[in-house]
Amino acid sequence: MNLKLLVTEYFRNNSEEVKKRIVDLVKVMVKEKTINVVSEKLNQFPSLKFRGEEYKVANIVKQEFDKIGIPYEEFSRMEGRPNVVAKLGKNQNGKRLLMPAHMDIVPAGEGWDSDPFELIEKNGKLFGRGTLDNKGPLASIMTAGEILKKLGIDKELNGELLISALSDEEAEDPDGIDYGIGYLMQEKLISPTYAVIPDIGGNMKEIDVAEKGRTVFKITATGKQAHGSTPERGVNAVYMMAKLIKEIEKIKFQFKVHPVLGKPSVNLGEIHGGAAPNIVPGTCYIYLDIRTVPGMTKNSVIRKLKECGKKVKKGKFKIDIMSWNEPHDIDPKNEVVNVIQANAKEILGFKPKTIGMGGGTYAKTLNLHGITAVGWGPGDDAAFHVANEYVETKQLIDFALMTCLIAVDLLQ
Repeated sequence: MNLKLLVTEYFRNNSEEVKKRIVDLVKVMVKEKTINVVSEKLNQFPSLKFRGEEYKVANIVKQEFDKIGIPYEEFSRMEGRPNVVAKLGKNQNGKRLLMPAHMDIVPAGEGWDSDPFELIEKNGKLFGRGTLDNKGPLASIMTAGEILKKLGIDKELNGELLISALSDEEAEDPDGIDYGIGYLMQEKLISPTYAVIPDIGGNMKEIDVAEKGRTVFKITATGKQAHGSTPERGVNAVYMMAKLIKEIEKIKFQFKVHPVLGKPSVNLGEIHGGAAPNIVPGTCYIYLDIRTVPGMTKNSVIRKLKECGKKVKKGKFKIDIMSWNEPHDIDPKNEVVNVIQANAKEILGFKPKTIGMGGGTYAKTLNLHGITAVGWGPGDDAAFHVANEYVETKQLIDFALMTCLIAVDLLQ
């Protein structure tokens, strides 16, 4: 039996049915406000009892798997933040392909032309918060699983396909406790051989094989508060911080330019200081986002920041690491990349190129655990985390088809 031909013909003959299935799934998931922010900002979202509240989407996912008859397991570090892992295939040859999508989203923000939590279908695109990041791709892989089950192909796979709806991707608390992929890997609840992460954009024309590390630093300047009419009696922490920022702008890390990732980057994302115009501010703090390349270490980055602080006369600074994760890269000619490129060239008419990313996906966690994981999926990378987020409907359909074909190639 030619399983790939069977799948391709099904999609060709049932394109409208597949489209409706995906759109309907995205519609019900977008309604759920599974907003994930760091704990210190949770009070800005009164509707949230806790970060993420991914159970709202997980309930939809489980109901759909129950209807289709696909077995699944649920793993939770805390109640209300589950990870749902469905399993297809005989799991006899030791090969397991993980296809994960996350259920949490970033806040809607401002500037939308419509309600961000009501799906709008217009000009071949689906608009709404999470349509691209990451509920649209989740609908695609769920639909792929349904079709594999419907065609009986799941019984022909000697390996195992893990279609997974996961928690806790969009925000990381300073305590470092992970409720999603990190939790699953730490507790050895899943053991994939390969993984494809549909969370990078690139309109399916790019495959992520390397990602920069990401560190968030909080730096606090401490001065002395005084009345605004007598600034000479105080030490202005904002002025002190301004001098430090000038030094940070000139910072030069020791690194080797990476062939895919290039150079590290530094972004001053937040600055806070002062209580009122008539008070000399006693404290001021900033948040820095530093993206590292392979070869850079936590200690080397901290050392450079401390050197900046020493250049500020009478400067008093405290450096706190809010989060840290390592950069990673893998062989761009690995088996997963080869399978994606071959199928994309045959079905979609183009061969995706391998790239590196400044952002981070589940691929990083998986690769650092020795798993061959790449980022690849639908959508325009400019549509992430913006007002009027969207994804092309056709790309979601194509990705469902490609999920089926990749699973057959890697697991049959």
